Amino acid sequence: MELIPQTGVGKKVCIVGASGKLGRYMVQHALDRGYEVVGVCREKSVRKLADYADRITVHGAFTDDREVIERAVAGCDAVLTVLVPWGVHDYASGTAKAVMDFAKPDARLVFSCGWHITRDGGDKYKRGIKAAVAFAKLMKVTRLVDIADQYRATDLIFNSDTRWTVVRGSDLEEGPSEGLPVWSRHVGDPVLESNLTRRTDFALFMVAAIEDDSLVGEAPAINGRLTPSALAHAAS
Repeated sequence: MELIPQTGVGKKVCIVGASGKLGRYMVQHALDRGYEVVGVCREKSVRKLADYADRITVHGAFTDDREVIERAVAGCDAVLTVLVPWGVHDYASGTAKAVMDFAKPDARLVFSCGWHITRDGGDKYKRGIKAAVAFAKLMKVTRLVDIADQYRATDLIFNSDTRWTVVRGSDLEEGPSEGLPVWSRHVGDPVLESNLTRRTDFALFMVAAIEDDSLVGEAPAINGRLTPSALAHAAS
């Protein structure tokens, strides 16, 4: 059995959005690496973290609650944040701003979003992704989702002087870990062609980014390391 490096021993990480599928995987990966874990999630979702009740500290509140975020990130060496564009009240951008305002100046801030986010306009999207984004933009009329808020959130991050990384996830699937995903700066690069990552490995990349200074100031688009495109890239 492969030993998990104890890179988090003596360190504290806050996971904002800890109760979601991605968040719970991040909690497990962080604990496996020895981190002290603090989680933030909506009050009604705290029960989803019951399996970790005696191992982590949980704050039940909306993730854009500035007072709660201030308490949760206090003393944390890193903050991992799931940017969710719920509603029409700047939920994602409010969450990102609260994290950046209250985290320690030298904290590693790692945010998650999808491939649709672009940092420099160099990404090349296929028709399916463009159609999905267009549909998501129309969803604003339901007042349930505002995908534009995720763009506002990442623009705030890109323009900040924090030690940030924005991890852009491909389509996701469940299943056992295949290892740390491969990544590229631009969607459309051949290594990303398969557009599929295990959700647990997305979380693994988020946690691993805490210790990877080469990812500071990067917006890596990720893809599973055992997908056909990743294997073809490795072979070449």
